[in-house]
Amino acid sequence: MNRISTIPRKNWQHKLEALGFGYHSLEEAYWDETAYYTFNPTEIQELEKATAQLWQMYLEAVEHVISKNLFFKFHIPEWFRAAIIDSWEQDFPSVYGRFDLGFDGENIKLLEFNADTPTSLLEASVAQWYWLQDKFPAHDQFNSIHEKLIDYWAYLKPYLQSDAVHFASLTNMEDVTNVEYMRDCASQAGLETAYIAVQDIGWAEDIKEFIGADREIMKVIFKLYPYEWIIEEDFGRKLAGNINKTQWIEPAWKILASSKAMLPILWELYPNHPYLLESYTEARNLLNYAKKPLYSREGANVTLYKNHLPVEQNSGIYGKEGFIYQQLFNLPNFSGNYPVIGSWVIGQEAAGIGVRESTNLITNNQSRFVPHLITEH
Repeated sequence: MNRISTIPRKNWQHKLEALGFGYHSLEEAYWDETAYYTFNPTEIQELEKATAQLWQMYLEAVEHVISKNLFFKFHIPEWFRAAIIDSWEQDFPSVYGRFDLGFDGENIKLLEFNADTPTSLLEASVAQWYWLQDKFPAHDQFNSIHEKLIDYWAYLKPYLQSDAVHFASLTNMEDVTNVEYMRDCASQAGLETAYIAVQDIGWAEDIKEFIGADREIMKVIFKLYPYEWIIEEDFGRKLAGNINKTQWIEPAWKILASSKAMLPILWELYPNHPYLLESYTEARNLLNYAKKPLYSREGANVTLYKNHLPVEQNSGIYGKEGFIYQQLFNLPNFSGNYPVIGSWVIGQEAAGIGVRESTNLITNNQSRFVPHLITEH
C-alpha cells in the first residue's frame, strides 16, 4: 500500500458532475485526485478475504444477540425488538454495507461497520472507476460495486412484495445523490423506482399503510435514514407495527450490525481474532483506545486516548446511549494523511473499496475521498 502524488484531470469537476457527483467540493475539497493509493494483488486478496470473513462474523453475532436477548446492550426499546427479530428470522432483503478498516500494509483491523446507512457509494463505484479509465486505463481496481448492485437488485426482484420500489432520504445533496445512484442501479435491474423525501412518507391510519404523495401504498422502501433516529420518532412505532406489510431496505436487524455496541460482542465471540481490535463496554486494561458512542455518524463524539490521556476528540450530539472502548489502531501516516479503507459488501459478497483520508486521526466529515488502483506487484 502506498500513496502517490499525481496531476488531476483537466475539467475533473465537470467530469464528476456529469456522473451526478455534485458534492465533490462543497465546503472544502472532498474528492481529491491530487494523489491515489496503490495496492498490490496480495493486499487486495487479503482485504477481500477480511471483508468476507467479517460479514460472516457479523451475521453470527446478530444471531447471538437475538438468541440471547441482548437488546439491552444496544439501548433498543422493547416495542421495536419484535420488528428486529421478524426481519432477521424472515430473512428480509438486505443490499449493502461498508466496513471501515484500518490497514497498515500488514494488519487489517475492523474499526466499525456502517451496516444501515453507508454513504460514499457513488464515489467508490462509478467516480473512481472513471478516474481510473481516464488516468490509468491499463490498471485494474478493486471495484465491482456497480455491477454487483445491479445484479443483486435483479436477484432480489422475485423476493420483493412489489416491483415498485420507493427510495427515500433527507434532502441534502449527499444523501439524495447516494439514494438516486442506488435507485438507478435498481432501475437497471428492471424495477420501477421513484424518489421520495423521508419527511414526505405518509401514513394512512385507516388501512395502516405507508403512502406516497398520491396516496399510493408503498410496499417496498429503500431508506437512507438511520434506525437510531427512527426509533426516536412516532414513525418508528408505525414501522414496527407494519413490518410484515412494508419491506424496508435496509431491514430492521441492521440496527444491531450498525451499532458500535456490536464491537465488544464480536471481541467476546472471537477473542484475539486477527481482524478485531480489543473492545469492551469500559476501558478495562486498555492504555491506548478510542471511546466511541454506540451510535454516531462521521466520527462525532469520538475521543482518542494515548496513555489514558485524550489526544483528539470530536464534538457532536451523540453518546446518550453510552460508549464502547476500542483498542487504538495506528493508521499509516502518509505525510500527515491518515487513510481508512471502506470495504463494501453487496448482497453477500465483498465488492470493492474506497479510501478516505484525513489530516486528523479521527475520520470525520472533513475527510477526503482518494481513488486507488492495483499495481502488478
